[in-house]
Order: sequence, then structure tokens, then C-alpha cells
Amino acid sequence: MRRDIFQAIADPTRRAILVLIAVQAMTPNAIAEHFDITRQSISKHLRILSECQLLNQKQDGREIYYELKIDKMKEIDTWLAQFRKIMEDKFKQLDDVLFTIKNKKK
Repeated sequence: MRRDIFQAIADPTRRAILVLIAVQAMTPNAIAEHFDITRQSISKHLRILSECQLLNQKQDGREIYYELKIDKMKEIDTWLAQFRKIMEDKFKQLDDVLFTIKNKKK
């Protein structure tokens, strides 16, 4: 089942996992040490993130390491950019109003 990226990042645990592996590739056991949930729950979160193509899996002997796929994170950033632009415009308008008010008081 192919999941949506935004569905994957909607969960706070999955967002925390992404933050962890953004720094370095980690095994499921190493990731699980950072959470107060079962190893099976971590595996489910990793599966969902993998289905959304947010993670790469690399085999090293018997261990599987998960690492972040930066190109898929850019897709999220592109979507967020439209809102960032809207907010920047609103703050610019607010700056203009405050500047006008400040100059009228002088």
C-alpha cells in the first residue's frame, strides 16, 4: 500500500524518528531506545516511512540501517513554501502598518 508523505509525517513519533535519522543512519533497535513504545511499534512506523519513500534501508551484515531520503523531504518543503510565502507577506504588511503608526506618532 502506497501511503502519502503527509500521512506519514502527521504522526509525532514518525516525525521524531525522522529527526533522529536525519543526524545519522540507525538500526531499528537504536531508534527504539529513544522511545517508550514497543520494538514492534517502531517497526510499524519505519514501514510506513519506508512506504512513503522517506527512508532508505542499507544492509550491513545482519543489521539494517535506516537513513533519511533528502529528496523526498524536499517535496514536503516545496509544499510548505507556499505557506511560508503567505506568512512572510502578512508579516511584511504588519511591518508596514507598524512603521506607519510609529511615524504618525512623531
